[in-house]
Amino acid sequence: MTLHIFSMTEPKIEIEEEINESPRTNGFDPSIYDKIVEGCRLSVRMASQNEWRQAEIISRCRAPNGSMKFYVHYVDCNRRLDEWVQADMLDITTLRMPQKGGKKGAHLKEESRDSNETDAKRGGRKRKIPLVPMDDMKQEPSDMAPPMPTVSSGSTPSLRGSMSMVGHSEDAMTRIRNVECIELGRSRIQPWYFSPYPQQLTSLDCIYICEFCLKYLKSKTTLKRHMEKCALCHPPGNQIYSYDKLSFFEIDGRKNKSYAQNLCLLAKLFLDHKTLYYDTDPFLFYVLTEEDEKGHHIVGYFSKEKESADEYNVACILVLPPFQKKGYGSLLIEFSYELSKIEQKTGSPEKPLSDLGLLSYRSYWSMAIMKALFKFKRNRPTEDITVQDISQSTSIKREDVVSTLQQLDLYKYYKGQYVIVISDEKRQVYEKRIEAAKKKTRINPNALQWRPKEYGKKRAQITF
Repeated sequence: MTLHIFSMTEPKIEIEEEINESPRTNGFDPSIYDKIVEGCRLSVRMASQNEWRQAEIISRCRAPNGSMKFYVHYVDCNRRLDEWVQADMLDITTLRMPQKGGKKGAHLKEESRDSNETDAKRGGRKRKIPLVPMDDMKQEPSDMAPPMPTVSSGSTPSLRGSMSMVGHSEDAMTRIRNVECIELGRSRIQPWYFSPYPQQLTSLDCIYICEFCLKYLKSKTTLKRHMEKCALCHPPGNQIYSYDKLSFFEIDGRKNKSYAQNLCLLAKLFLDHKTLYYDTDPFLFYVLTEEDEKGHHIVGYFSKEKESADEYNVACILVLPPFQKKGYGSLLIEFSYELSKIEQKTGSPEKPLSDLGLLSYRSYWSMAIMKALFKFKRNRPTEDITVQDISQSTSIKREDVVSTLQQLDLYKYYKGQYVIVISDEKRQVYEKRIEAAKKKTRINPNALQWRPKEYGKKRAQITF
């Protein structure tokens, strides 16, 4: 079971369709709520923002006092905002029933998947891509240019990953957040999504988790007794990086199966777009920790396949909510590419990415590519550069380099070839960003003590 995890920053939620009318629920026969079934749509007052939004009914139940409760998903909002609401939070006058003959919730628009995977043509000789000054650049008519390599929609991911991308499950139970609260170290965190913890624990007000071994427990007292016996003060496995109180531990999913499975259960609480698998043997986990006098406290992690036929260097990646918006997401991504550089390979995260994952990777790719371009022009001002040159210097897969250049609007068709065009304005902007990034926490390659293992060769040696 591994996961695909990316939760870096919480996005701003823009809703085009807002309900400004006053709700009208008073005066209705209480039996009207019996007609509200799964898949219905109506306006619901969102408790966190105290405003009315269009929502879909996911489930319903009757409270001990006899009143009805409904679990709702707010249309066009992230599913982390889904919640249970009382009947008086519904505007019955806006009720719409599911389409007949279709699946429940069939009127919901299917969420578009991120366009984050590029199918660039392979083969052929390298094409030199000159850096053309913007003043010398004249855009040729679009009908004269051959089709530009475009970013295609994400393909169906391999099920070999610890977490695989799926659409919204038809099982309503997995769409309902089943854990109210967890306590991890010094933080109490409200989960965002469903995770298959044991049912006897999900019925509790809080699940207590040991921050060192990630074992889940039912009470504070049980946690205290466990902490007295727990021999760990850091994640199991090898410490392969230590610098400025930050460390990375490499955990083998086969050798430390219990820890790996507990880690995936924890991560699934904050990942919506993945499905959990419990076979952790094919995966390595790289856990980022902060160190203090009590030990190494987990901040986030990423996982990768021991052998990836698709050249993925990340299967799942997550920064825990208490540590988000502190630059740790970029640190995890940078570390994954430092490993790829040691392996002398190019890598890419498993596709498709979540919306937050794509934003984080786009930010990292943009900065890494621009730094590579500026360094190349300083050292070899008269030479041209290829996409392959950028890919090899950054370990970013060629397709990701092309898609990032397109997204930055730097890839232009000029005199029969594609060229990288950087205006003076953009150059100045990125030079300032690169200079500002030097003040942020970065990976120190000299502190990384790691050598890649050839798992495939070892298996081949014992096969007769």
